[in-house]
Amino acid sequence: MSDSSSTGILAIPPSLLLVGGLAWAGSQGTSLVAGLPLFALCVGFALAVQWIAFVPAFAARTERFYDLTGSLTYLSVTAIAVALGPTPDVRSGLLAALVAVWAARLGTFLFGRIRAEGKDRRFDAVKTSFGRFLLAWTLQGVWICFTAGAALAVITSGRSVPMGILAWVGLVMWIVGFGLEVVSDRQKSQFREDSANKARFISTGLWAWSRHPNYFGEIVLWTGVALIAAPALQGWQYVTLISPVFVTILLTMGSGIPLLEERADERWGGQADYEEYKASTPVLVPRPPAR
Repeated sequence: MSDSSSTGILAIPPSLLLVGGLAWAGSQGTSLVAGLPLFALCVGFALAVQWIAFVPAFAARTERFYDLTGSLTYLSVTAIAVALGPTPDVRSGLLAALVAVWAARLGTFLFGRIRAEGKDRRFDAVKTSFGRFLLAWTLQGVWICFTAGAALAVITSGRSVPMGILAWVGLVMWIVGFGLEVVSDRQKSQFREDSANKARFISTGLWAWSRHPNYFGEIVLWTGVALIAAPALQGWQYVTLISPVFVTILLTMGSGIPLLEERADERWGGQADYEEYKASTPVLVPRPPAR
């Protein structure tokens, strides 16, 4: 086994330890199914789906169904939580709907993009390594559990708390974040569809306000979900509010912004227009363009 493959495998147990801690915390006060906490069952299901999907993906050395599997897992665990959990109240129903709408939209978008482009460059050096590719699928399960954790904790607990101002503020934040993500993704897709832009970088629309407006929208919408969920949580369930923090760390320090910035520097670094754009446009938090 290669060193890179071994490194990938060795990174899996710490990831599972983190998820195990989340499963324990989120299961406090959750409903039981066959004597087992429903929240923990949802977490286990999310991980199991990734490992099952990994088998044919590694056999074919393909990442084509990676993002689609992730989105379908969000939809599945949400459906399981609703179906097997207590009768949803307004808050639980709203959280389930918001997670489902986001997952369906993003999954459709990403699957369409990879079909058009043929591959995802993030996986070029990963999909041929058993350990690293397995780690990538495992981390997708971790991502699902941590981001949807607060929503799942509320849906599976059955603790009904009337909707208050914090929940409505959270809903507004989700709408704003979702809108930013959808619009910026669409603007970039339209930009790429124009053959005249083949060797150019996008600096118009929301991309004139931020170099990664879609990621900012992602962080905002999950913060909204956490705000909606917070009043209905109790005890150790508050650990699940790490969701927007986890999303922010992963996007700003993990496989999100650093990787995209590196690729952009490789393609356009040194070009006067790109260097000006990079110097005048925030990495993440939008601000009106100076020009």
